[in-house]
Order: sequence, then C-alpha cells, then structure tokens
Amino acid sequence: MDTPLRLEVIVASVRPERFAPVVADWFLRTVRAHPEFDTDVIDLAYTPLPVELTENEETAAYRGRLRDADAFVVVTSEYNHGYPASLKTAFDTAKHEWRAKPIAFVSYGGLSGGLRAVEQLRQVVAEIHMVSVRETVSFHQAKKRFDDTGDTRDGAAIDAAERMLHQLAWWARTLRAARAADPYPG
Repeated sequence: MDTPLRLEVIVASVRPERFAPVVADWFLRTVRAHPEFDTDVIDLAYTPLPVELTENEETAAYRGRLRDADAFVVVTSEYNHGYPASLKTAFDTAKHEWRAKPIAFVSYGGLSGGLRAVEQLRQVVAEIHMVSVRETVSFHQAKKRFDDTGDTRDGAAIDAAERMLHQLAWWARTLRAARAADPYPG
C-alpha cells in the first residue's frame, strides 16, 4: 500500500471556447507537487463517450482507467446552475468502476464559482457509491482569478486545494485498503 495513489483528474467542459484548460492546468501543477499521487487527466473534450451509452473500444478503455484509479478530481464549470452534460455521460458510462472511491471537485464560474454544479454532483456521486470529499476548490468570477501565465493569487482557492488534497489522499488510502481487505458489496 506504499505505492502512489492513482488519481484521475476529469476535465468536464467540452465547449470550444472553454476556460477549463486554465483551471485544470493550475490544479495539475498543484497536485503534481504532491508525491503521494500518480496523476493523469481524462479530458472529456478528447474522450469520445457516446451519449447513448453504447459499448465500444473507447468506453472499454475509459472504464479500465476508472477501474485502475484510487481517486478522482473533477474540474467543472457551471452552466445554467448545473454541471456539463458531458460529465453526466462520463458518470453514466461506467458503474462498478466508481464504487467505494473518493472524489473531489474544483469548480469555476461566475458569482457562484460553480458551487451549484458541485452540490448537484454530490447527489450523483452518492448514487454511484462514491465518497465525496468535503473540501472544494471554487473560483468565483474565474476569468478574473488567473493571470496571463495561468497562475492565481486567490489565497482561499490555494488553501482549499491543499486541504482538499490532504482529505482526498486520506480517503483514497483508506478506501484502497478497505477494497483490498474486503471487496465493496454491491
């Protein structure tokens, strides 16, 4: 159990003019400073998942990555008080691969900072037997929070990211050990 925790960061927005890469790249720089995580990215803009939830080579490979992960972080925008449809498809494409694994959220948007989307996502991930980490990173008026190099001086977000990653690591280690000792029922 001393091996790094396999973390998949899921970038939810697929819009052509999306702001997601700025937020995701900042978060990836942050998480990669934590050696307890072996981190990779599933960018839904480049992950062809059929909306009709049919099986194909891409969905099988996608589910394999989910199965091998110990934890997840979703980087999500908020559209019309909700999360992107691409993210719902990503959750619905798999079933057992999500179970008994922790998930955390980095959200961004206008005045709400994406928090309304996160609150909806907490209901979805509970239904698929995931553990939602309490701490969340949120960027209100996100385009004003990053400079031209993609860095932020948003102290609350920087602090929240550190707390969130510590919580995520704890849950990931604990649930990985529990799954190994006693497979999750259901």
